[in-house]
Amino acid sequence: MEHGKQVEILKALMQQLDEGKNIDAGVQYRHQTKAYVCTDRAAKEEKEFFKNHPQLIGLSGDLPEKGSYLALDDFGVPILATRDKDGQFRAFLNACRHRGARLASEPKGRASVFMCPFHQWSYAPTGELINIPNEDHFGAVDKACRGLIELPAAEHHGLLFVHPDKDGKLDPVQLLGAELSNEFSTYQAHRLCNAGETTIAKRLNWKLANDTFGETYHFGKLHKDTLGRLYYGNNLHFECFGRHHRFVTASRGIDAIRERPESEWKIADGTFVLYHLFPNIQYLVSEHTATLIRIYPVLGDPSSSVTRISFYYSPELMEYAQNRDAGAKAVGDVYEPGNDRGGNVEANLEVFKSTIEEEDYVMGEMQQRAAEDGTLDEIIFGRNEPALHHFHTSFNEALGEPPLQRL
Repeated sequence: MEHGKQVEILKALMQQLDEGKNIDAGVQYRHQTKAYVCTDRAAKEEKEFFKNHPQLIGLSGDLPEKGSYLALDDFGVPILATRDKDGQFRAFLNACRHRGARLASEPKGRASVFMCPFHQWSYAPTGELINIPNEDHFGAVDKACRGLIELPAAEHHGLLFVHPDKDGKLDPVQLLGAELSNEFSTYQAHRLCNAGETTIAKRLNWKLANDTFGETYHFGKLHKDTLGRLYYGNNLHFECFGRHHRFVTASRGIDAIRERPESEWKIADGTFVLYHLFPNIQYLVSEHTATLIRIYPVLGDPSSSVTRISFYYSPELMEYAQNRDAGAKAVGDVYEPGNDRGGNVEANLEVFKSTIEEEDYVMGEMQQRAAEDGTLDEIIFGRNEPALHHFHTSFNEALGEPPLQRL
């Protein structure tokens, strides 16, 4: 993020803190709870948001070297992502062209050849079919026409995008918008290394999981003993980029920034910067760290979701993390989301577990049960919750559904 924008955001948050005021969207909305339980709505979302829409599957550091691969099946299409011998990022349908068996079953690894476990047809990381055992028995096959089915893929400012439809269009700049794309160019996320990851599977709709990242109203209440010790809550700088947005809130570190010349202000020292990338991504990024949160529905079950959280560090921070005391787990001595200090992976995972899984998602499961009961037919998004407005306005618009109704 350009320094001038950092100063602008920090000043706005300082003013909110000084005046005891939060952001004010000037409107409240009603939202129908059936959006979290309706099977027809869920089927439309699965098709339009996950199978017919480009997917962010990771950062460049997830494919750290030639021959690296990722295998995933989070949105109904089995994906094999590779970094080929020339260092190019590619993506394929993870299915042998013989009978459709999966080639790679481990979530990540390194391979110079992908061999089908069924009949051992073999493929290069470029997708080329290179060997058919007992081909004289099987019959002639034109290998040049039977490589893996390649999917549109793009590596952009350290982000790995794949379109699940082989005929889909994928233009990262068009997808993000020029302004947000330019902002991402300032972070150098392509340098970051994967430092650890965790998965949270819970009984709540994927949009309720996503809603967790939509307001700071709850920080001093639900998170009073966890994130509430690190962040002020009830303050927010919010900016939309089409269906994406940037969400910034102040940490206790913002107080020390006030004492420095503006030329030395760094937004990571006093906030966390969270980007929502439509439809299901929450992305925290700064100079030396990133956290990628990918939220998926369980296909066919609107009441369940899976959240995949990955941490990334710069090489410098990775070295620091390897040399530090691995036992430090005090909340004040670990990585704060969006901040560049810390480096204890186990402690970072514990912070996320104690906040997202054990606090936020517990609330989400309660909300899910209330929505399923059917008696509570609507909920309210407040004037201080513009990200929630933006989430559901964008979802409804993309599905061709009526807009949210004002309270």
